[in-house]
Amino acid sequence: MAQSDRNRKALVLGAGGFIGSHLVSRLKKEGYWVRGVDLKQPDFSKSEADEFIVGDLRDQALCREAIDQKFDEVYQLAADMGGAGFIFSGDNDAEIMHNSGLINLNVVERCKVEGVGRLFYSSSACIYPEHNQLDPDNPNCAEESAYPANPDSEYGWEKLFSERLFLSHHRNHGMEVRIARFHNIFGPMGTWCGGREKAPAAMCRKVAEAEEGGEIEIWGDGKQTRSFLYIDECLEGVRRLMQSDFVGPVNIGSDEMVTINALAELAMDVADKKLSIRHIEGPLGVRGRNSDNQLISEKLGWKPTQPLRDGIASTYSWIEDCVTAAKP
Repeated sequence: MAQSDRNRKALVLGAGGFIGSHLVSRLKKEGYWVRGVDLKQPDFSKSEADEFIVGDLRDQALCREAIDQKFDEVYQLAADMGGAGFIFSGDNDAEIMHNSGLINLNVVERCKVEGVGRLFYSSSACIYPEHNQLDPDNPNCAEESAYPANPDSEYGWEKLFSERLFLSHHRNHGMEVRIARFHNIFGPMGTWCGGREKAPAAMCRKVAEAEEGGEIEIWGDGKQTRSFLYIDECLEGVRRLMQSDFVGPVNIGSDEMVTINALAELAMDVADKKLSIRHIEGPLGVRGRNSDNQLISEKLGWKPTQPLRDGIASTYSWIEDCVTAAKP
């Protein structure tokens, strides 16, 4: 731990969520004093934050309470979000746009008033144009491909707006911002059921719940492609970006692209189960998506390298325990 990190103050907004709760733990290990803020405490572990404010960042009064001093670093992860079943159904578009947009407007104003040291914003690969992700074998997710803009979801549009919100404050008010576009972050202690879980957690749950010789369901034909990044590598990328002079936006994701069918087969292999797959209709998102890591490698001298199997093995073990505990 660098001596300069001792006694530094960090604020994690969205600290009750999956990435936020892991980030709090990482910052504490590095010697930071940490305040966490969220609608709720983490679901699967006690927060390691020195202070934790339970409240709604859409509320300006709560935001003033949360950002009441000049923090050395602020991490803005708070958002209304979920997996494909939540984002791509179309049923939650108005709430996603309103809630996340309002949170970011409140946060950036308070950070400007307090003159915070450095502000990180977690954007998403969902900002990339749909027309660049029609070929599952050759998606284009290079950072400069974001414009002309054409995200396939309102979630993506809100993230793109908020990128511009923070970047405009960087230009007009000298705010030190750092922006990363996350690509499907997963790992233990994340949502694994209920409709807001991401694909790796959903797949691990389905395999864990299935009996040997049974079947699991997958939305679509399973030939759509994605890449998935384990939480530890996500945090490493975030910390390296925050310690750099590069503003971004930059992709933080794995470039190990797999089909959803292959993801399911990997979970089965980790579980040592023989199962069949039944393809059903459901919300899908774009046909192909993969992290382009050329820019992060160039700017930070680093990129994620952990094999997907390693992360799935850790995640499956944790979710299997959750499934077992949930049985009557």
